[in-house]
Amino acid sequence: MSNQSDGGPRGSSGTSLRSSSGTPSITSGKVALSAKIALAVVLVAGLMNVLDHSVVLNAIPTLQQALGAEPAQVQWLTAGYGLAVALGLITCGRLGDIYGRRRVFLIGASVFTAASLLCGIALSPEHLVAARVLQGAGAAIMLPQVLATVHVTFDGENRSRAFGLYGAILSLGSALGRVLGGVLVQADLFGLGWRTIFLINLPIGLAVVVLGRRFIIESTAEKAERLDIVGMVLSALAVVLIVLPLTEGPSHDWPLWSFVMLAASFLIAGIFIAQQRCRQHRSPLVVLSIFRGKAFPAGLCAQLLFGLLSGMFFITWTLYLQRGLDMSPIQAAMAFVLLTLGEMAGVAVAVRTAGRLARRLPQTGAVLALVTVVAYAALVDGLQDELTLLGMAVLLLVLGSAFGMIGGPLADLALSEIPEENAGSASGLFSTSIHLGMALGTALTALAFFSVTGGSFDGAANREGFTGVLWWIAGAFAVLWGLMFFLPGRAKVESEAG
Repeated sequence: MSNQSDGGPRGSSGTSLRSSSGTPSITSGKVALSAKIALAVVLVAGLMNVLDHSVVLNAIPTLQQALGAEPAQVQWLTAGYGLAVALGLITCGRLGDIYGRRRVFLIGASVFTAASLLCGIALSPEHLVAARVLQGAGAAIMLPQVLATVHVTFDGENRSRAFGLYGAILSLGSALGRVLGGVLVQADLFGLGWRTIFLINLPIGLAVVVLGRRFIIESTAEKAERLDIVGMVLSALAVVLIVLPLTEGPSHDWPLWSFVMLAASFLIAGIFIAQQRCRQHRSPLVVLSIFRGKAFPAGLCAQLLFGLLSGMFFITWTLYLQRGLDMSPIQAAMAFVLLTLGEMAGVAVAVRTAGRLARRLPQTGAVLALVTVVAYAALVDGLQDELTLLGMAVLLLVLGSAFGMIGGPLADLALSEIPEENAGSASGLFSTSIHLGMALGTALTALAFFSVTGGSFDGAANREGFTGVLWWIAGAFAVLWGLMFFLPGRAKVESEAG
């Protein structure tokens, strides 16, 4: 990316990279300090999203009591955030291609930070839910630019390492959020109670905006002239028609409207695809040519499945630890810490190998996870309520390492063949797939777990339900392993431009 016909670096695929500070883009070789700071900024932004998705969970009882929130309002504190994120990812990914990924990223970070303030000063459940939805919208604007910025800023081994670090951030945030939520609420800093879980975002968000403006290189797609409004509406409607019934249907015993919405989602998705085919030469929302190769479609399916099994595992595992083994919230949080330590080890392998193993690394992770999950199911079934945190520690570390070997490399391999000018659009689709997968996984817990437990607190029922879920997850890992044969089998060798 060293051609500079317009005074700034240019990508090899027609992507213009403009830097107001004169900072060059980094492809291969030694990474400059400015690029490292830019990477840190976008990764911290991704961490804020993951933290906010999980930090609320441990604070819900205190928050519900303080505001007098109804059960439905409590549910929408998480569902509203997740729905807003899923709703905007595809459109906001394309907005970054058209209007500049740094510009859109900074807007999203600003909205997210402002919404965090509104959450922290909310005086009623209604105000808090509205602020959470706005916070989710800010995350939707910001998140596609994270992957897209990494994709257009780095090449080769540096890109693989960056995606590996992205996987580490997701792993760290998921566990840290649960622990941080409990610690902040219990500490009651300045007498603010639960409000600190949102207000802590203010200094971090401001730092992201200031440093992002200084160090992130602006990048746009030259061929993306304007936003496809019709495509935007159709894609958003299709996502709502999928995510809303999957989120709300299980808690309402799957009413008729949930099935009607799911059926309508397929119709709207079909109309959206036909509309996009007609707009391929007029700045479409999704450039369908990105689906011509095997890597991106397979990566989307793998990410969807990874989100599905993650959604099933983490929800039911939390209930199993606290109900099936009668662990305290702190003990359950320590189990998440063990899993995260394993994930960090798996991510370290991904970063160190820097994409040289291609699909072999995540495939190894899938096989390792499958074996570990089967062993965990046998252990849960054999020891029943006598299983301790120490007794499952080794399995958790190994399972975590398997998750870490899948997450980061999967994003790198799925996006490896995407032209830089379509990085935002592809990143939006890729991020949407995991949210749809998690919604589907959440819905499947009604069939795989709650159909066994009946929502009871009985330890034996929760252990039996969790054992059944583990067999579902083992099957999902087997399918995931098979899907990865469509990902690149060898590392893509890229040379510096110029």
